[in-house]
Amino acid sequence: MEHLPRGLKLYTSNRLEILADRLAEVLDTPLASPFDPEIIVVQSKGMERWVSMQLSLRHGICANCWFPFPNRFLEEMFRRVLSKPPGHSPFEPRILTWEIMKCLRECIHLPGFEKLRTYLEGQPTGLKAFQLSARIADTFDQYLIFRPKMIFDWENGQHRNWQARLWRRIVKEIGGAHRAGLAKDFLRAVRDFSTGVQGLPQRVSVFGISALPRFHMEIFAALATKIQVNLFLMNPCKEYWGDILSEREIGKRRQSKSGLDMDTGTLHMEKGNSLLASMGAVGRDFFDMIMEFEGEDSSCFEDPGDPCLLLTIQSDIMNLRDARYDRQRKRTVAPEDDSIDVHVCHSPMREIEVLQDQLLAMFEADPQLSPKDVLVMTPDIEVYAPYIQAVFDLPPSDPRRIPFSVADQGIRKDSEIGAAFLSVLDLGNSRFEASKVMALLEVDAVRRRFELSVGDIKRIRSWIKDTGIRWAVDEKNREELGLPPFSENTWRAGLERLLLGYTLPGEGSRVFGECLPFDHVEGSDALLLGKFCQFTETLFNLVRSLSRPRTPAQWARTLGDILEQCFLPHEAGEREAQVIRRILYELGTVQEMIPFDLEVDIKVIRWHLTQLLQKEVLGFGFMTGGVTFCAMLPMRSIPFKVICLVGMNHDTYPRDIRPLGFDLIAQHPMPGDRSKRKDDRYLFLETLLSARQKFYISYVGQSLRDNSPVPPSVLVSELLDYRRGL
Repeated sequence: MEHLPRGLKLYTSNRLEILADRLAEVLDTPLASPFDPEIIVVQSKGMERWVSMQLSLRHGICANCWFPFPNRFLEEMFRRVLSKPPGHSPFEPRILTWEIMKCLRECIHLPGFEKLRTYLEGQPTGLKAFQLSARIADTFDQYLIFRPKMIFDWENGQHRNWQARLWRRIVKEIGGAHRAGLAKDFLRAVRDFSTGVQGLPQRVSVFGISALPRFHMEIFAALATKIQVNLFLMNPCKEYWGDILSEREIGKRRQSKSGLDMDTGTLHMEKGNSLLASMGAVGRDFFDMIMEFEGEDSSCFEDPGDPCLLLTIQSDIMNLRDARYDRQRKRTVAPEDDSIDVHVCHSPMREIEVLQDQLLAMFEADPQLSPKDVLVMTPDIEVYAPYIQAVFDLPPSDPRRIPFSVADQGIRKDSEIGAAFLSVLDLGNSRFEASKVMALLEVDAVRRRFELSVGDIKRIRSWIKDTGIRWAVDEKNREELGLPPFSENTWRAGLERLLLGYTLPGEGSRVFGECLPFDHVEGSDALLLGKFCQFTETLFNLVRSLSRPRTPAQWARTLGDILEQCFLPHEAGEREAQVIRRILYELGTVQEMIPFDLEVDIKVIRWHLTQLLQKEVLGFGFMTGGVTFCAMLPMRSIPFKVICLVGMNHDTYPRDIRPLGFDLIAQHPMPGDRSKRKDDRYLFLETLLSARQKFYISYVGQSLRDNSPVPPSVLVSELLDYRRGL
């Protein structure tokens, strides 16, 4: 079979469905070997599922496709070309954090580290030091992608600031190659081979990614000299829009012209479409950068026309016009036009209740509309998930029931085992309140481990209440908490009453030693009491063992014992347990990758595990046939007939995250730099363009206390201003 033509080809469109058609056409030409996977680089699990469904619709099947994220794909290319062994790099933030913590402990007293020394207050191995190290590790990881030249300058001995000195010490300690170094070696290897590079795939497709750093684009461009690389990108506008500016940017440039009062025409500044100019900075910089790379361009745009307000705005953006300033294109919005629908509510719970009512009305008005055609996104799915479950989780017999799924929740929130595992670690700093211990025993995986039923839990609860168990393991535990060492109302005292009551009758008044037997344990209760005692002894012994500091490898073994001795997940929960086991395994390998031998306490480990579990997403709930609820990122750009945004509050979206004081990227910004606020603005624009029939927005705009108005997100205000100007 002939080799596929190599080169970089760019496919752009304002409709993701059109890009899916082009991708299907490209994949019509098979690879040389049917065993080679088709590589399609995507930005989220939601996009992976949508693309696979679209390919199966067009080809009848979607099989042997690999959907890596950009960083994962680059790691695989580095491994193939540079013969890099598989496994984690010591420069990954989760591993680099430990090395930074160790180096800070050794460098904290050196000149230039005064601010860090003051911040840590003599605690170089505590939780505060670990959190600071995590922030520094994330910042260094961004430097490797967005400022690789600065990293190389540091390694060549340039600059004497504390970050450069710390980085040089890290590189000297752990050696190896980081991302920037691997990219440099990769580009050199690809350039030096005149024919082909062993191990490269025949074809790579990048689909639906909103923006890529120059770091990634240089790798893709280098690959295109040896293989076929296709970029399928959604472009909001068919015209060149790299020069358009928002009102704010225009104002800044006017002020920069030596204070002269000059108009827009004199300065040759274009507004284009105000929504595109205001929200499209990320896409504008990205497409400007892509033009620097040689390749074939193929575009296919579809004008949505102006049958309704939503499509009119989409058409204005595509054609780079602003109807508000074009008197000849003034149009009247029909009173019944609700294609853009904004609701003001008093609370998140009320938002979800109103959403349910509106969806039911939509389904009744349009029989062709089904739940799978509706996407609901929110800036913080963790906050809204309980309200969604409370409102939408109705019995199958209820006529108001709408099939739904909640996707993209972190395992810490979405997994019963993950939350329970962290609660065990929290018990070490608690008073062992009866409510907390029983909440743990009610977890299904814990009940299974100790062979208890739901009815058994009810019986145990009555024992705890009747024996007066309130808090603390025993009198020694009370003393450790700085309280008088008496045993009344402790777990030990209550369990002794239960055990003595089974063996000796107390008749409500006979005291043996200082213990009054509990008379209501007899017969078949013996087996249940034995299981309950086994649970408490196992739990208390394991939690007591958490008080001693350990190395990461020792903590991995200790926490692994807790997971195995306290939890027995059923088949559906085994995947959640496997995620925790993998995280603990990676924790145990830290000392194999870097020379870290410091002992840390449970607070450090608990915080570290919490951060990792928050980032772990099981990948369930995307497009399951019902309404999909998710966060903003995983389903960005994916078209739906109805797209709903809830929680669009002024203080929630776009995110206003203040950069760290030592972040050199924020101090010296460049086009293409990562900005969460700009990315949120572009995401809102992409969402607006992805709605096909209706764009629904709700926010908490009325105070519960005094009914005073609260403004929405600034992006919602800009959209409403544009609508009023039509």
